[in-house]
Amino acid sequence: HVQLVESGGGSVQAGGSVRLSCAASGYTFNTYSWFRQAPGQEREGVAAIDTGDGSTYYLNSVEGRFTISHDNAKKTAYLQMSDLKPEDSGMYYCATAPLGGDWQAVGEYNYWSQGTQVTVS
Repeated sequence: HVQLVESGGGSVQAGGSVRLSCAASGYTFNTYSWFRQAPGQEREGVAAIDTGDGSTYYLNSVEGRFTISHDNAKKTAYLQMSDLKPEDSGMYYCATAPLGGDWQAVGEYNYWSQGTQVTVS
């Protein structure tokens, strides 16, 4: 059984920074990803990391502003978000899977965190 516990988030002014953490317990998989969902919109993949080779992947609109990382010893994934914009607001979730397909496909993931709100004004 896999459990993901997320922390971080909150309200921040445009241009500010926030760091999200996602601690995993139980069996872990090679890929950790962050998704976000704004009201009335579909959940979209923001960033992903392959903990095997360290490869990272980003949504175009966050490239250069967000950084995903993972601490193997702590089994924790992080999303450092900088230069935040109002359009970055939404509920943020982490997810994990033994990914072999599209990292941005919601259906690829079986395990999700509870979500945390990020509001940029």
